[in-house]
Amino acid sequence: MWFIFAILTTLSWAFADLFYKKGADPQEKSSHIRTVIMVGLVMGAHAIIYWIVRGVSFSIMDVVLYLPVSFLYILSMAIGYFGLRYIALSLSSPVQNSSGAITAILIFIFFSHSLRPIEVSAIVIITAGIIMLAVIERRADLKLKALTPADKKYVSSFTALIFPVLYCIIDGLGTFTDAIYLDEMSLIGEDQALLAYEFTFLAVAVIALIWLKVKGEKFVIWHEKDRGVAALFETAGQFFYVYAMARNAIIVAPLIASYSVFSVLLSRIFLKEKLNRAQYAVISAVLFGILLLAISEVV
Repeated sequence: MWFIFAILTTLSWAFADLFYKKGADPQEKSSHIRTVIMVGLVMGAHAIIYWIVRGVSFSIMDVVLYLPVSFLYILSMAIGYFGLRYIALSLSSPVQNSSGAITAILIFIFFSHSLRPIEVSAIVIITAGIIMLAVIERRADLKLKALTPADKKYVSSFTALIFPVLYCIIDGLGTFTDAIYLDEMSLIGEDQALLAYEFTFLAVAVIALIWLKVKGEKFVIWHEKDRGVAALFETAGQFFYVYAMARNAIIVAPLIASYSVFSVLLSRIFLKEKLNRAQYAVISAVLFGILLLAISEVV
């Protein structure tokens, strides 16, 4: 069952990535703040509804207990949103999601795990594919510097690249911490972790909204359609993610990180970016790795 949850998370976050990029405006200094607000509001609404409908046992202490994980996740996401103003999605996403490799390595080092050859092969293929895709995209991105002013949204620099790298490190640590909480030591239940994270994100969104108002900037939900759709996909992915991580974190982390591959495919389809043969080859390899994990579930 963890595999199905992981795939649903992967697809949800791939679509979220696409709409994050569509909603990112390099000319709008508060673009990342607006994204944080939308995600927080949607997650908060989901948390309230889920809490009431499911009748989950939940208290403020769950928020405090899960705060280290929530902090790392929200910080990494805010950094990622900021970086999207300056860097092409096809480059940003693969670099950011190399974090899955960091998580898997940390879990393997600090906790004893016995993986079958087919699982190790799948993890290696997926992780190598994500890294290779980032390398390929970086080379292609260097050519974008000669673009016309009309295409400035896709121009990157060292400053822009530092954001996905920071995201990779912080998100990797966050996912590792999450694996400890949900899988390795079972410090908190899945429902409690989900609600704690979403309510924390809601609190951050409220603070960000107040900050925006103090600056004299308007925030109209109806004008944030792309960010709103991204927030819906982000929240859906988070729902499935918690349950996947609680079952098999060491495999789930690199698998879900492959959503960057699907993000690239979607950016080609909807943002009209082109794929070359090398990119297709890497994407095919990653999909093969995912297939191996699916096979490992039934053999």
